[in-house]
Amino acid sequence: MAELKIENQIINYIKINDEDYISITDMLKSKDGDFFVSDWLRNRNTIEFLGIWEEIHNPNFNYGEFAIIKSQAGLNSYKISVKEWTSKTNAIGIVSKVGRYGGTYAHKDIAFEFGMWISPKFKILLIKEFERLKALEQKKLGWSAKRELSKINYRIHTDAIKNNLVPKKLTKEQINHIYAEEADVLNMALFGMTAKEWRKNNPEKKGNMRDYATIDELICLANLENLNSVFINDGLSQAERLDRLNKIAISQMNILMESNVNFLEHNEENVKVE
Repeated sequence: MAELKIENQIINYIKINDEDYISITDMLKSKDGDFFVSDWLRNRNTIEFLGIWEEIHNPNFNYGEFAIIKSQAGLNSYKISVKEWTSKTNAIGIVSKVGRYGGTYAHKDIAFEFGMWISPKFKILLIKEFERLKALEQKKLGWSAKRELSKINYRIHTDAIKNNLVPKKLTKEQINHIYAEEADVLNMALFGMTAKEWRKNNPEKKGNMRDYATIDELICLANLENLNSVFINDGLSQAERLDRLNKIAISQMNILMESNVNFLEHNEENVKVE
């Protein structure tokens, strides 16, 4: 489960139908005094906001029950729980969860509004922290996509090895040795070491060197795998392929690093102008 952290308060958020819902139970811990979500629901402005949100997002919203609730909101005698609100109106913007991460969760739009009830400062910090985590998620997603691309290219690469380098009568162990040897051609060309050398130098790390590669390195690796399969099909020796791939890796990494520097400098100039 993902977490937001605002002024030392941990706030959980989850995915429901591919939408982000934030724990307003956790958020409430940042409000001074003894308050409950039902105190927020008593406010007429809150009810009006929730009604508009449901109208836009929920085709099954019960407008008849909503009208009754709205007419009573704001009265001293009026009180409604989250469970009553959702069961009477078929609302989807606020949900109650049980179990380890139980509590009341609200769609991020509603959670931001709830943050204003806690304090204007809290709302601003919540939005900024949420945006920071979403940017981090996108970065990880980009890395995963590049990793998957590398795996697809690896399949193309191993097929080229199978069709051109693996004799029919070798044992399974011998075949695996050839695959590992060819994988190390790429490892040497890009990382300057074999998989065995990397494991020896990094005994505390799990997985392999490719799991710790940067996005730029994975892009380059995907290109090298494609090129190596072409070189194999063309009948080039392993030594010849390694030499070519290493030169290509150096050239491509320099280009990618230069592109990153230009991108950062461009962004810095835009920030200064703004």
